[in-house]
Amino acid sequence: MKRSLFPLLASGLLALTACGDANKTADSAATDTNMANTPAANGDTAVVTNNDSAAADGTMAAGGGMAAGGGMAMGDANGPTAPHATDKEFMQSAAHSDQNEIQQSKMALAKGVTGMAKEMADKMIADHSKSTADLKKIAAKKGVTLPTDMDAEHKALAPAMEKLAGKDFEAKYLAQMQADHQKTANTMMAHEKMTQDADLKAFIGKTLPVVQQHLGMAQKGNNMKM
Repeated sequence: MKRSLFPLLASGLLALTACGDANKTADSAATDTNMANTPAANGDTAVVTNNDSAAADGTMAAGGGMAAGGGMAMGDANGPTAPHATDKEFMQSAAHSDQNEIQQSKMALAKGVTGMAKEMADKMIADHSKSTADLKKIAAKKGVTLPTDMDAEHKALAPAMEKLAGKDFEAKYLAQMQADHQKTANTMMAHEKMTQDADLKAFIGKTLPVVQQHLGMAQKGNNMKM
């Protein structure tokens, strides 16, 4: 009788051991899953992910927006802006901005840029021509005369850009597009908070997402050059 009990006892011990191992595995998995919500030693939340990047093909914009695959990036209403003390100054600044991008992009196409730079140049000419047309309608209603050329800063940059060619020009062009659109996005965000003009608020609401998309494209192009 005693001999017949030994196999049963051995089987029971093996089953208990297996259950213990299974519970350890489950507890370990639960710990890993809840790690993202575990407070760190300094009181901050420890965030753990299995993916090093939230968007492998994107970058974080200066104002915190994700520029993924040439998508939308953000501006900063408190960052560097063009003059916009009044609605008139804002409209004139926006018109200059359109011309800066259109004329630099025409120069880029004339120099035979390729890839992302060409895609950017084509889009700049099309989109900024549309925003110019929209702005002209508002300016006409308010008796504001808009400039039809680049601002003094970009006129001064033009000779140096004209001397560049090939990849050197493309790198400079994309860097300038990023700097310009960051400033334009900042300006629009800042003026949207300041203006009481319904027409300009609507114009900014329509145009700012386009500018943010351009900023995302420029950021992506610059990151590809790095």
